[in-house]
Amino acid sequence: MRGNIPPVIANAASILPLLPLEMIVRRLLANAMAARPSFAERLGEHAGRSFAIDPVDCPFVFLMRPGRNKAELRVVRRNEAPGTDARIAAPLLVLLGMIDGTYDGDALFFSRDLVIEGDTGAVLALRNAIENADLDPSTVLALPKSLSGPFNSVARAAFDRLRRLLDAPEESGPKGAFQS
Repeated sequence: MRGNIPPVIANAASILPLLPLEMIVRRLLANAMAARPSFAERLGEHAGRSFAIDPVDCPFVFLMRPGRNKAELRVVRRNEAPGTDARIAAPLLVLLGMIDGTYDGDALFFSRDLVIEGDTGAVLALRNAIENADLDPSTVLALPKSLSGPFNSVARAAFDRLRRLLDAPEESGPKGAFQS
């Protein structure tokens, strides 16, 4: 798949403890859900389903169960990942681009840069909830509004450069990433 992080970085990450990563990602998810409380409501009947968010170029998998009041999240080694209702797999950079609106999930799916398995209805509900949330880096990091524009501009430039460097798919988001 296009956009994979270099194997040397993935191999180095395989020896790191997962708890610090899990704590950081939980905090980011909590920030996003606090900023966009309608996120869980948009999942409808699919709230409580379990998702494996699988960055195929990393030695770990994110296990998420978004609920009405709170989302559960764990980070596990790839070989220890349990079964889930649905699996969403792509390189880490592509998955991040789906969150920030850089990429359109449908275009990625049809270009085979994204793999979806399991409960496709739940995946569609999750995708719609993420798109509706209109997330950007400053929101996920819970930065003050006064810093959001400059921070998002710097983050966009950094991610654009990284996408080019790693030969990630072209942008295909409907509204462009990191809008302020």
